[in-house]
Amino acid sequence: MASSGLQLLGFLLALAGVAATVTATLMVEWKKQSQGKHRSYEGLWSSCTGTERTTCESYESMLKLPTEVQATRAVMLLSLLLSAIAMVVSTVGMKCTHFMDRMPDSKSTTAMVGGIIFMVSGLLTIIITSWYVNMIVKTFQESHRLQSYDFGKAVFVSWAGGLLTVAGGAFLSCRRCCGSQSSESISSNIKSNYV
Repeated sequence: MASSGLQLLGFLLALAGVAATVTATLMVEWKKQSQGKHRSYEGLWSSCTGTERTTCESYESMLKLPTEVQATRAVMLLSLLLSAIAMVVSTVGMKCTHFMDRMPDSKSTTAMVGGIIFMVSGLLTIIITSWYVNMIVKTFQESHRLQSYDFGKAVFVSWAGGLLTVAGGAFLSCRRCCGSQSSESISSNIKSNYV
């Protein structure tokens, strides 16, 4: 079973990743367009335009949205739902909590399952963000660089969130990261060798 400190590190990394994913999901700068002083931003929930003063408008109809916005919105929300489930499962299974103390094997398995769910959540974030970027690049190439969009800050925040969530989940799901045996079983084996 992974050490309590390693599990806590994994949980904190995953929480930072989830916070970045929430931030990216709410940001308006998923793609941007600049023509002189005029700037235009599009996010998953609204779009903003302006020169010195920017005005934002929420999307009125989901049916009018491009496919990449609808898909990205749905997968990001699914990723956040999985992260919420992973938080609950991981909290129950971590060594530093008192849930399931009488069942150490089940507790270890629960922490591992929570870590795996975090990793799936992070991978979903990375995959959908990469697909969204690919759609922006395709549009850029097809438009021959006339009035095309570039990817904005939210893309990088989303990638960072996905990577942190995957890393945190990996630490949480690692059952034997600090050696192949627990320190208690090693010390008992050493004592039995000297009798």
